[in-house]
Amino acid sequence: MNRIRLKDKEFELFIPESKIKEAIQGMAVRIKEDIKGTDPLFVGVLNGAFMFAAELMKELNGPYQLTFARYSSYKGTSSSGEINEIMPIQVPVEGRTVVLMEDIIDTGFTMEFVMNKLHNAGAADVKLATLLFKPEALQCKLIPDYVGLSIPTDFIVGYGLDYDELGRMYRDIYKIVEPGK
Repeated sequence: MNRIRLKDKEFELFIPESKIKEAIQGMAVRIKEDIKGTDPLFVGVLNGAFMFAAELMKELNGPYQLTFARYSSYKGTSSSGEINEIMPIQVPVEGRTVVLMEDIIDTGFTMEFVMNKLHNAGAADVKLATLLFKPEALQCKLIPDYVGLSIPTDFIVGYGLDYDELGRMYRDIYKIVEPGK
């Protein structure tokens, strides 16, 4: 599909599934090398990263521990600026390498909050893997360790990303079509 409609918004194809999977495969190679000799804990950040986390874990194909956490800062098409911890990490992190798997980083505030929390809880190392990164939207000093694809600041849906909880299940990623285009 080249275009989709969700509620009052229209979206056009932006990143096909094949390009997404290729980016994840490249990340997996780098992550595997970096975590050699550690006992890593992988944390998928819900809801958006569920597809990315599943695909990355399949590519890593190892005896790793996986858990999930959920944080929220979005309302509609923009960040509220307020971080809500809906489901904290339920596994002890002290002394471990933690690899956060996030769907997208734009302002960076949510992942900065989570990474600080993990360091304060005694994690030996905290690494951040993000499928998508919007460097022009970043508003803090966060630097992801692994980036699948850098993208412009367009609002996007698909492959786990949503617009008001719709559109997560699409295999491709779509960007919003501004009125008149």
